[in-house]
This record gives sequence, C-alpha cells and structure tokens, in this order.
Amino acid sequence: QVQLVESGGGLVQAGGSLRLSCAASGRTFSNYIMGWFRKAPGKERDFVAAITWSGGTTYNADSVKGRFTISRDNAKNTVYLQMNSLKPEDTAVYYCAARLAGGSWDSGFWGQGTQVTVSS
Repeated sequence: QVQLVESGGGLVQAGGSLRLSCAASGRTFSNYIMGWFRKAPGKERDFVAAITWSGGTTYNADSVKGRFTISRDNAKNTVYLQMNSLKPEDTAVYYCAARLAGGSWDSGFWGQGTQVTVSS
C-alpha cells in the first residue's frame, strides 16, 4: 500500500501561484510514477501532469504546459505541483496518484484531494 496526502490547495486570484505537495508513505516511493489529476464540478477527472521515478521525464497536459511544473524529491517521499499563472478554469479538486510502470492509474493509489479555487 501507498498512502498519499495532498496539501497546499486554497483560494488564489487569477494570475497567482500555488504549490501543491503530495507526501507518500508505505512502499518504496521511488518505484512509482507519480501524477496529478484534477476534477472540476460536473466534469470528468483530467490528467494534469506526471513524473517518472527518477524525475527525468515529465508529462503535462496541454492545458497546463508552460504554467505548471511537476517535480519530486524521493528523499522526502514527496511530489510537488508548482502552479503559476492560474486561471479560473484551473479551479478543481487536485488529486495525487501513484502507479507502477506498466500499471494503470485506476489500479494505482490515490490521495483524498485538495481544493484549488481560482477567482477572477
């Protein structure tokens, strides 16, 4: 089992920044690909970003490219999502997730989520 706890959400004005953190415990954190997803009211859950175990490869949704940056610190068992130039459409509950290489996100581990609200 991997336990994931997100933090860092909140209310911010458009154009502002937030940094989300996801603290992991349980199995060897560095074995997992880590990702961030978000779900806005009435919408499907969307992929935001992911990072490989080494941190050498990252993936970002087109909607956040150039604004959001995912990173990880395996020594601290933590993954981060730096969000800059926030827009009202970024408002959502943000979830941290972990999966093994070759596995699916749905079969992985998920946190409880943290609310991000961007006011216009």
